[in-house]
Amino acid sequence: MTLSVLIPTYNYCATELVETIDELISREAIEAEIVVADDASPVPATWMDELCCSNSLTLYRAPHNLGRAAIRNQLASLARGTWLWFIDCDTALATSFSLQCYLDNAGAADVLCGGITTPDKPPAGASLRFRYERADSSRRSTEARSREPYRQLSTCNLFIKKSVFTEIMFCEDIKNYGYEDALFGVELEKLHASISHIDNPIVHLGLESNDVFLAKTEVALQTLRTLEGRMNGNSRLQETAHRLQRWKLDGAVRLLYRLFRKAMRSNLLSDKPSLRVFSMYKLGFYLSQGSPVGN
Repeated sequence: MTLSVLIPTYNYCATELVETIDELISREAIEAEIVVADDASPVPATWMDELCCSNSLTLYRAPHNLGRAAIRNQLASLARGTWLWFIDCDTALATSFSLQCYLDNAGAADVLCGGITTPDKPPAGASLRFRYERADSSRRSTEARSREPYRQLSTCNLFIKKSVFTEIMFCEDIKNYGYEDALFGVELEKLHASISHIDNPIVHLGLESNDVFLAKTEVALQTLRTLEGRMNGNSRLQETAHRLQRWKLDGAVRLLYRLFRKAMRSNLLSDKPSLRVFSMYKLGFYLSQGSPVGN
């Protein structure tokens, strides 16, 4: 088997994505399998039983919630392919996307990253995530990602040699949302695995409402706090926080965060959230972990 397409799911119907990938495998005449894993969704993933695929399809249902890292490791353990392609369930293939493009570039590196794009319009109520991702698009270009290959790695569209993946795996210490891809980049760099960033994007459809995205951001920052000393410079926010601590300014930032937290949240949950406020909020929240924060 040449390629294993690995799709982790949780509380999400990925029928359209799976069947689109199945059609692409057939159209490009690639030897590939599709492996879909549901991470014990609270609502049973009955849509998995109705999938119609002409290529090899394996379905896995976790007996209990494993978490974002462990469910991806489980997918890899089920894979038979020499190469693994991880793709998130809440995405779609861009019109230019090609699996053959990955295979044609497979000899160039141990890891290939195709990139991700954002829809032209946000879903209703998702202005914060939409603005954040659109503002980040300059760092998502192939050229920008190539300048910082390990730091700009995203696991939502990751093509990797199985023998390399099994040497690292995703860190199962990370049980909650956030930074498993950044830490994976750190481990790849330690392994001296080669990375090539190419132009083969997918589209991120799962843009959450402002309140859900803000809550997920807070969870991610709590995860980042547990990774102190392990990120090796792969988090700009963590580097900024460390500088403020060295300059003895972190206390002032925590105070400002406590004073203006409600006002910042009000802005971020509005129809026109400010990304500058978002950056200030994240920094204050991160530095306040371990310190009491008012409601």
